[in-house]
Amino acid sequence: MLLTGPLGAGKTALAQGIGKGLDVQGAVTSPTFVIARVHRPVVAGRPAMVHVDAYRLGDVKDPIGELDALDLDATVEDSVTLVEWGEGFVEHLADDHLELRLTRHDDDTRTVTVVPHGAGWPARVAHLVPAKKTP
Repeated sequence: MLLTGPLGAGKTALAQGIGKGLDVQGAVTSPTFVIARVHRPVVAGRPAMVHVDAYRLGDVKDPIGELDALDLDATVEDSVTLVEWGEGFVEHLADDHLELRLTRHDDDTRTVTVVPHGAGWPARVAHLVPAKKTP
């Protein structure tokens, strides 16, 4: 999943909520300086959560090479992978991915827009997000 939005939009807070929903071990904190953290599930057989902050990769000469060096693509199939600041990078991990666009409003509320990318996501999203009914 690609988590997009400006600074302070709530990307890490959303990652914390997803981690709680997955029942992963330990605190979910921003991986800005280590770039990626793997959070193992409490219950065996459940998926791990890989939390990536690609913000610093925007300043390196070969960001795709840096991303490949993390070997995260080895875990994409058997984990929930969340990438903050990953625009332009996530596509190299998986063609099919889900983008969660976070918007922070003046009253400090947030809105999440779910954007599926790839053939596999539209049907999944239809189950997650109910269609708006028109009168």
